[in-house]
Parts: sequence; C-alpha cells; structure tokens
Amino acid sequence: MVLNRDQQLWAVALWVEKNHGEEGTAYIAQQIQRLSNEGDEAGIATWKTVAERFDQLSCQSSTN
Repeated sequence: MVLNRDQQLWAVALWVEKNHGEEGTAYIAQQIQRLSNEGDEAGIATWKTVAERFDQLSCQSSTN
C-alpha cells in the first residue's frame, strides 16, 4: 500500500497523538526547533503541516 503525501502527514499526526498524547504539541515544537538548528527548511515545513493536522485531531477529540 502506497500512501500519498497527505495520508503520510496524517499518519505522522496520528503517531504523535498515539505516542505523545497531550505532550504532542511540545514534541512537534522540539522537532521544528531541531530542524531549525540544522537549517532544514523542508523539514520545518513538513512538521508545521503535521502540527496543523495534530491540532485538527485535538479539536475533534475535544468535541466528541
């Protein structure tokens, strides 16, 4: 099974939620900071997109 880019990003967001729960936002921030220190702009953009999806998961969880 091959995932498209959007599915991959959702999968990462779900992984963060499963493995880090309420600390997921902090974990994502750490990844963005690490990539910033390395000068990896593409990685930063990827994790910012993951953060958006993670926030959407959090919103859905709190409304259900």
